[in-house]
Amino acid sequence: MALLSASAAIRKKLEENWIQILKANSAKFSLDTIDGSSPPSIFVGRYGYPKVRLGPLISPLHGDITILDRTELWPGKSLEEIAGYRLSLVLGSKNVNIHETSNRYIENVQELSMSEKPAETEATFEKKPIADVKMQKEFRLNYEGPPFGPTAPLRSFKVASYSVDKRIESVYYDTDLRAIESIMKLYRLGVEVSIIQRVLSIGMLGTKKKRKLVPTRWSISATDDIISGTLVKEIKMNPSIDLFEVTRYSHLDNHYSVILIPHDEWIFEMIESWFTNQGQVAIGSDNEDARGLNHNPSIAGAYFAARLAVVEHLARRRKKAGAIVLREIHLNYVIPLGVWQIREGVREALKKPPQKFEDFGSAMSYACFCMSLSKNELAQKSNLCKIFKSQTKISDFA
Repeated sequence: MALLSASAAIRKKLEENWIQILKANSAKFSLDTIDGSSPPSIFVGRYGYPKVRLGPLISPLHGDITILDRTELWPGKSLEEIAGYRLSLVLGSKNVNIHETSNRYIENVQELSMSEKPAETEATFEKKPIADVKMQKEFRLNYEGPPFGPTAPLRSFKVASYSVDKRIESVYYDTDLRAIESIMKLYRLGVEVSIIQRVLSIGMLGTKKKRKLVPTRWSISATDDIISGTLVKEIKMNPSIDLFEVTRYSHLDNHYSVILIPHDEWIFEMIESWFTNQGQVAIGSDNEDARGLNHNPSIAGAYFAARLAVVEHLARRRKKAGAIVLREIHLNYVIPLGVWQIREGVREALKKPPQKFEDFGSAMSYACFCMSLSKNELAQKSNLCKIFKSQTKISDFA
């Protein structure tokens, strides 16, 4: 009951923050034209595919608003702060076909996506984002998806000024470069994953005839999958780590333990557990070996986000290992913020000095120490635990 009460308090605070955002920007939110900065940020919907909703996310503010959409800057921020970033952005959109990548509207949005800094924009809407600011108290957050600010269909959109990221420009104009090659080129040039996901989504990567819009949700998982899958192949010739290593990290009421396993071949597993509204614990998991994943993961994009964080850590160390990622989600994570927080959560965990162990049982015990489920309960859901259980004493899992 105490956990449920705490969750209700967080929901109430989020709704109060939304009302404050509306009050601070009510004059501009109730106009049919908004001029302001974009972080830059764009959104491509998936409903109605192949006809989807596409548009820029704009703030009524001017200046450096990078943090409103740069997920790599969000570790350490509170759920209320991150929700506030998202709610401060207005989404203007038009319905387009995913194969329309060269009309003037889409080219304007692509220009925005190519900017390395917040861009100055102007959007005119078919109707006001907030028709009546007096209705603001009736607003309720959608707890089944990421928070969104006001939305309205666009009449017109233009980018007044922007600063081109030469790295993105180079792959955009190379229409002979495959999408996978473009993604890896940008990654190796130091372009942040969230930016690569954006330019893939807006149809700026790949050979000319195959370019198309990719719904934002799909582009995020595709980018994580492509980069991590490529890095898995590259680390296979590296020497293995010598001992079992465990690191832990918690943020946004998500709790992570990462176990790196001395092994000659790549193996990976992610186990998620979460509390239902009835106070029960549900568990989901998926795993792969060196052959890779041969199906869509049951835990969706979380799997690829975690895999990317692990394998890029190993690539940086020029090592190879197997890995198990444990994620436990508590009730105070009241709204889903996106799989970025999994990627960043595992990244933050792996930045910490690891605890090292000579056997798998001891490593698993330490990894599970901060979890609500016992080591035995988690081990029963793990395929990799069944493999490594034979390497330790049965009593370690009692």
